[in-house]
Amino acid sequence: MKLARPVYILLLLAVVVALFPDLAQAAGEAGEKLAGAPQPTRADYPHFAGMSSRDIVWGVAQMHLFLAAFVLAVPLFSIATEFMGKITGDQRYDNMAHEFMKITMSAYSLTALFGGSLALALFLLYPHLMGYLMKVFRGQMLIYALLFLLESVTLYIYFYSWNAMRYGNRKWFHMSIGLVLNTVGLTLMFIANAWATFMMSPSGVDPATGAVIGTVWEATRNPLWNPVNLHRFVANIAYGGAIVGAYAAYMFLSEKDPEVKAHYDWMGYTSNFIAIAGFLPLPFAGYWLMAEIYAYSQQMGITAMGGILAWLFIIQAILIGTIMLAANYYLWCGLMRTENGQKYSKYVKYIMLVIVGGFLVWVTPHSLILTTEEIRQLGGTHHKFLGPLGIMPAKNTAVNLMLVFTFLSFQMFYRSSRIPTVKWARAGNMLIIALYVTGIVNIVFAGLYGYITPTVYKVGASVPQVISTMSIIIFSVIIDIFMLRGAKTTTVHWGRMSDRSQYALFVLPVAFTWLMGLMGYIRSSLRTHWHVYTIMKDKSPEAYIPTIGEAGNTITIITLSFMAVMVFVFWLSRLGATRQETPS
Repeated sequence: MKLARPVYILLLLAVVVALFPDLAQAAGEAGEKLAGAPQPTRADYPHFAGMSSRDIVWGVAQMHLFLAAFVLAVPLFSIATEFMGKITGDQRYDNMAHEFMKITMSAYSLTALFGGSLALALFLLYPHLMGYLMKVFRGQMLIYALLFLLESVTLYIYFYSWNAMRYGNRKWFHMSIGLVLNTVGLTLMFIANAWATFMMSPSGVDPATGAVIGTVWEATRNPLWNPVNLHRFVANIAYGGAIVGAYAAYMFLSEKDPEVKAHYDWMGYTSNFIAIAGFLPLPFAGYWLMAEIYAYSQQMGITAMGGILAWLFIIQAILIGTIMLAANYYLWCGLMRTENGQKYSKYVKYIMLVIVGGFLVWVTPHSLILTTEEIRQLGGTHHKFLGPLGIMPAKNTAVNLMLVFTFLSFQMFYRSSRIPTVKWARAGNMLIIALYVTGIVNIVFAGLYGYITPTVYKVGASVPQVISTMSIIIFSVIIDIFMLRGAKTTTVHWGRMSDRSQYALFVLPVAFTWLMGLMGYIRSSLRTHWHVYTIMKDKSPEAYIPTIGEAGNTITIITLSFMAVMVFVFWLSRLGATRQETPS
């Protein structure tokens, strides 16, 4: 009976949403009679207490994006963890999934608060832009609001009905609620992505005037929509795992009870696994996005990779290298949990050599910012020996090798607690070794081929590298699944971790947050002085690309602010589980 009212609300919303195509069509017919994109003057932009409108929107939008990425990602792997608990019968998975959602509930209200603040700021400070977007997307924004209401209803039902539907067939019904929640959440993300990518690659409008000539679907399915959808989906998974891992580390360091520490150690390992599993395909998704940006507008691609923003990809490389080093360090520390970990620890130095070497190649620039005297002494703008390491064949080789050896760190820990019993175990191990050797050789030779092939084929030379990396990961997992079936398991001493290992879990969300802020700055800056690229000009006082120093300071302030918010969320979650001792 407690679920009756929310079910009625869901049915009512379903009826309303079903009627919206007619409303959207009516709004579209009215919109076609309007003129093209507005062209406001500088005087048309409101100001708030002398503050920069762009900085206000920048800060609020970035905070909302961080929180929304976390809130959308956690239910995705929560339902997967809950499903694992159901099919294995291990209540630890179910308890961990419930705790994942508890953190989400603490952050959800803040997400809505910043989302409402962002909408208010946009409509107050950029009314012409928002009016034009409402004309292009018609009733879609109202559908977005209804979907947000539906997400709120399903989120609260999913969390608060957990204990009431923990066992038996009710658990399947509970996971069905979680499936609806994740479907609505992803739909919200896809719709919001359509608005952002429309501003970069407008579709469904007149290229000259911006007048609406197509359907809402044409505007939604613009050239960059699908690449951004994929990129943000995998990025959110990695980001959500990193945040939850930091929560596990926070609880691990705060607790004194060995059993509780063991629980949060296991939770931290699982979260780190989720973060890196989402991170491994992320460079490939980003590569596809940049290729589509080049295909849509060569000028935008040159601005990103060869213009004022090019050096920011060196900072990106530093942050990604930091993420990989922190994740691998945590996995290497995890070898002390198992009795056989010492057998695998001797390989750590070789993996570290590859990770650090790839990191150094990745941060090596091709063109240097030099004075006239330095150019004269160097004999040009490119270093004779290090210059070749600054172009894409070397960097593609480095990142693929780093991903392969990061997966190897995971595989070593997984193997350290299992002893295969199948007769073909030796042959299986040799097959995996051959797979690694063949894949690595192919990655290196494809990178060398990128130096001798014409420029037009350099991008194509990276495809075999991606295929090799994914083949190593996928086929190694398949072989392990069959080879370790029925394997003899050794005890994993959860909680037997040093405190310093937990600091690596704190590094991950900080680096991820800074990286997301940096890439958001790059993506928005590609529009240069346009609100909607080539259609609606930005005539505000801030119609310029912020300098790298200004952007760095702004992103750092936002990152520190978000970290402070998450510490508050962690403390709030811990406070909710704290009970006062019974007075004597």
